[in-house]
Amino acid sequence: MDNHNNYDVIIIGGGPGGVSTALYAARGGLNVIVVHDGNSALNRAERIQNYYGTGDVSGSDLYQSGLAQAQAVGVTVVSSQVTFIRYDGESFSVSTPTAEYTAKRAVIATGAPRKSVNIEGVKELEGKGVSYCAVCDGFFYRKRNVAVIGSGEYAEHEYNALKNLAATTYLLTDGQTPSFTADNTITKKLKRIVESDGRVSAVEFDDGSEISVDGVFIAVGTLGSVGIAKSVGVMSDKNGAIVTDEHGMTNVSDLYAVGDCTAGIRQIGKAVADGIIVGMELVKTRNS
Repeated sequence: MDNHNNYDVIIIGGGPGGVSTALYAARGGLNVIVVHDGNSALNRAERIQNYYGTGDVSGSDLYQSGLAQAQAVGVTVVSSQVTFIRYDGESFSVSTPTAEYTAKRAVIATGAPRKSVNIEGVKELEGKGVSYCAVCDGFFYRKRNVAVIGSGEYAEHEYNALKNLAATTYLLTDGQTPSFTADNTITKKLKRIVESDGRVSAVEFDDGSEISVDGVFIAVGTLGSVGIAKSVGVMSDKNGAIVTDEHGMTNVSDLYAVGDCTAGIRQIGKAVADGIIVGMELVKTRNS
């Protein structure tokens, strides 16, 4: 791997929490990269009128000006989807469709946790055949039948991680058109995950048909806070919000979280405050 892909801090997410973290960390002398895909609540907001000093501004304008401000102080900004995050106990590796970036410390700033899919049985069977990480759990499904639910780049990553391990790997798009070609693609709408003896046994479609599978891997949209948390063992509360201490660190050493993916009000001011705390903490503890 090229040395230029090694950083002091990787921040996943380019909204107010992630960029505020980047600003403070970079101004404190750290080499920082922000990887974002534009999928931020701020970027989608029509107008912002309640944040100090901005007046009346579109969310997308504020989002882009934040990224430009970060670049102006030396932050590397990469516009791409994150398809996977790995932690080996020493450093974090963040993969995109075209590159991999590593750092000793990482920050999750991907916004509010989203429901993975609104399909009966998913929540009840998490850890019982429903997974959010093919690289983490694929080993347990060698020579067995599995399904990946999704249709974009995140789903492609999970599908490719499983196809040489499993006996058969299905791609289930839930009515969407897939962005890539995969064997055993089924585009029918999904109805439910079927359980037998407390574990996943099949997937049922709206037309009443079924396929028998031992595991289902959720890869809808992009890798958000839920997927990241489950991939590396981060604790979350009953609402799916990432649990942090007073310094913004999760239960995983050197992994922080800021903004809407953590508990509390979902406002720009709160996300910025989170970013300030974590950014200053990263500078303070750089050699620890």
